Order: sequence, then C-alpha cells, then structure tokens
Amino acid sequence: MRAIVDAFTAHPAEVGETYRAHLVAASGFGVALIGAGLACLVHAVLPFAFKHTGSRAIARLHQRMVTARRG
Repeated sequence: MRAIVDAFTAHPAEVGETYRAHLVAASGFGVALIGAGLACLVHAVLPFAFKHTGSRAIARLHQRMVTARRG
C-alpha cells in the first residue's frame, strides 16, 4: 500500500508541493499548453492569426516552472 501512496506523492514532494497542489499546477500547465497548441495550429493555416501566442505561452510557462523556482 505504501508503494501506491509513494507513486502519487514522491514527485510532488520533490518539487515542494502536495499532491493536490501539484495536480492543480500541472493541470494549469496542461490547459495552457493545449490552448497554445490550438493557437499554433490555427496560426499554421492562418499565418496572420495568433502570431505570438505560442511563444508567449512558452515564455510564461518557463517563467513559472523554471525561473521562479530557482533561487
């Protein structure tokens, strides 16, 4: 039973989060990536649309995930 609990809590603990906090944060990243991906697909067909949406999303997510955690 402990192995099952560890499977759900080990990684969140490694990054200083509870399971629930990690669930919320990772879900937010996933939704942002899906939105940026959809914008990139539209941009592929309509090059004038969403010209900076994907790159801005990546920069924001990098800030949240990497830069903000350093230090």
